[in-house]
Amino acid sequence: MRRSIILYLFSISFLCVQCKKDSFVISPYKAQSIYSGGQNGTVIDESGNAFGLQVNGLGAQEKLDFFVGNSFFNQNWVQSPSSTTARDGLGPMYNARSCSGCHFKDGRGRPPQYDGEKGTGLLLRLSISGQNAVGGPNPSFNYGDQLEDQGILGVPREGDYTIQYAEMPGQYPDGTPYSLRKPIYTVSNLSYGAFESDIMISPRVAPQMIGLGLLEAISKSDILAHVDENDGDGDGISGRANYVWDPKNQTTDLGRFGWKANVPGIYQQVCGAFLGDMGITTWLFPDENCTGIQSDCSMAANGGVPEIELSNLEPVVLYSQTLGVPAKRNADDPDVIFGESLLTTLQCTKCHVAQYTTGIHSVSALSNQVIFPYTDLLLHDMGNELADNRPDFLANGNEWRTAPLWGIGLIPTVNNHSFLLHDGRARSIEEAILWHGGEAENSRNLFMKLNAKERNQVLKFLRSF
Repeated sequence: MRRSIILYLFSISFLCVQCKKDSFVISPYKAQSIYSGGQNGTVIDESGNAFGLQVNGLGAQEKLDFFVGNSFFNQNWVQSPSSTTARDGLGPMYNARSCSGCHFKDGRGRPPQYDGEKGTGLLLRLSISGQNAVGGPNPSFNYGDQLEDQGILGVPREGDYTIQYAEMPGQYPDGTPYSLRKPIYTVSNLSYGAFESDIMISPRVAPQMIGLGLLEAISKSDILAHVDENDGDGDGISGRANYVWDPKNQTTDLGRFGWKANVPGIYQQVCGAFLGDMGITTWLFPDENCTGIQSDCSMAANGGVPEIELSNLEPVVLYSQTLGVPAKRNADDPDVIFGESLLTTLQCTKCHVAQYTTGIHSVSALSNQVIFPYTDLLLHDMGNELADNRPDFLANGNEWRTAPLWGIGLIPTVNNHSFLLHDGRARSIEEAILWHGGEAENSRNLFMKLNAKERNQVLKFLRSF
């Protein structure tokens, strides 16, 4: 490792001489950037288990809780028997039997790729016009806020969905061809009546789990420092904060998790996933995920109230907070180094903000870390082509939270696919870039104007995470 760092620093010194010659600026934080998650939050692993390792510096009890949390994260929940002593309580309706059913190896889900195949960790959010009592999406009366495509014995699942893709060919200015694929969703076999006429449907793929606690530890002031809602600097980029209801603290707070920054913290995210994805109740969300007309669902046996007790829930939260970030790879490759500089030139780092220093976190190992997540955690208009047309608190139908880039290059190794964006439509990092519109349209166009070597340098940098 020491030899790699020495070679890396030497290569930077050499390239900086070249940069002066070519009037090209190399970013000033190269030496630290191999530690994407900071000294404590970075793990050295390039294998298929790269997303599943704990951060450094945990205390003895935290290390124990990490492994307890890991066991519950991977546990397959089962249907409760009618016995009142039962503690399992899958469903009554659900999308997965375990957390790892969506986040396989703590990684990223994907859509189905052919008729009849089930995707991993793709679900459909639902809502109708208006807002709920706390300002969030207004759920469907018959189907709630998420289409549950599985049900326990005796409870019909809500429905099925299929995806077809329309190819959209194009070419770069230099004549190099490409093709994007646009997903078309069809919902069928609805068990509880027709959708409302104003139903809004938004597909969501489960993202990789790494570095969540580090993102949680970024101070609000550092996030809000990048807000430019009215585009005061005239660069065409106007990041907005999403303020959302925090059910844990019973207040409105800054959203930073979820595809639309609609969740304020990891605790709330874990409890929401237990209920929404698996039908497992917690103290925070004690009611089963049944709508008013789903009588079979409401009458089904449960695993007690709550179905996961606090002593087991909190280790899952800690586990979700303390999965380390793999170190940057190939950091001394000149193409990788030059690709990072190109990323800045393309203005991608206006939204994918490279560097933060974390504040104080309840897990002390996550505090005061210099990290490189490449996100601002803010909302940006990504254009009509990526719009789901579904508001979520302050986020409108065109806006999405900037996704962190760390770990993006290891998704093929961990999860055996490279499907990106909120619905997995992009088959590669390159396609994900080409889908960028709205505030990112200028950056996309600048990327397209690069020559083939330069485009590959950008992609090599992104794959180095």
